[in-house]
Amino acid sequence: MDVGKQIKKFRQDLKLSQEELASKIFVTRQTISNWENGKNYPDVNSLVMLSQLFNTSLDILVKGDVIEMEKQVEQDNVRRFKRDTVIFTVLIILTVVSAVPLFLYLELSGIVLWLLIAGVMIYYAMRLNKQKRTMIFRLIEKS
Repeated sequence: MDVGKQIKKFRQDLKLSQEELASKIFVTRQTISNWENGKNYPDVNSLVMLSQLFNTSLDILVKGDVIEMEKQVEQDNVRRFKRDTVIFTVLIILTVVSAVPLFLYLELSGIVLWLLIAGVMIYYAMRLNKQKRTMIFRLIEKS
């Protein structure tokens, strides 16, 4: 969640209009609108006044909802893991199926090409292993 969304959320929680919020922190309604739409960002003084008005820390105002951010990171990690798993599976099949034709028809070039495919497959195997260990570590850390 970005700063603009946080400002809008806190403003709506306090049931303030953009005009009312603007008058409380000495800016224009258009400035509030620009912040909420992500067109520009509040300066440090405005952030301090907003955090005091919203009765929240600057950290929460700037960083947003930590739980929501953690969920997004977790979803991205799962998506990346699934994508890498598919790529790794295709590379395994390609490595096995292409070995004989590459060796027979392309000889030395075929061997080099096969080694290149095998090298990429090994890279993805190591990458998946690292992702798996990270996911397991996070699960252990949560419990």
